[in-house]
Amino acid sequence: MKRVIALVALTLLSASAFAQGTIFFNNRTSVGDVPVYALDGVSGIGSMGVANAQLFLAPSGGGALVPLNPATTFRTTSPAAMYFVNPLDVTVPGYAAGTSATIVMRVWLGADYATATFRGESAPFTIAALGGVNPQTGAIVPTPDLAGMTGWSIPEPSTIALGVLGAAALLYRRRK
Repeated sequence: MKRVIALVALTLLSASAFAQGTIFFNNRTSVGDVPVYALDGVSGIGSMGVANAQLFLAPSGGGALVPLNPATTFRTTSPAAMYFVNPLDVTVPGYAAGTSATIVMRVWLGADYATATFRGESAPFTIAALGGVNPQTGAIVPTPDLAGMTGWSIPEPSTIALGVLGAAALLYRRRK
């Protein structure tokens, strides 16, 4: 009997190690739209050129953001330029269906986030219950959308530069 219990426990443990919850990556959510605006705060980011968006997992213990694939693009014509072209399901590896995860969305113009002239990041938000099949109960958990995220604008490069200059001034003054 002990062997059977141990075998069942190991099976559940190994299934949870490969658990993958999902999120419906769409900024037209069940509780309202979550637009991403261009620099002017009025038109959509897609009206500035080829704009990309990707979700990132914010690990609970801190550390670097983990990219969740795939990324998507924005529509390019107004007034819909603040919404994604193709909403899609994104897998969150290591997080089982029914568990929560803290997510950040990054948006950029150009080939990638690191080299983009215009880029921005949403505030972290928590998805209360990832979708998929719960490994403990076998119940199907509906795939949630980005209902916890709020709309935001890409910051102007001058705003970022002023912030960096202010931080440098504070550090310089502190050393004196």
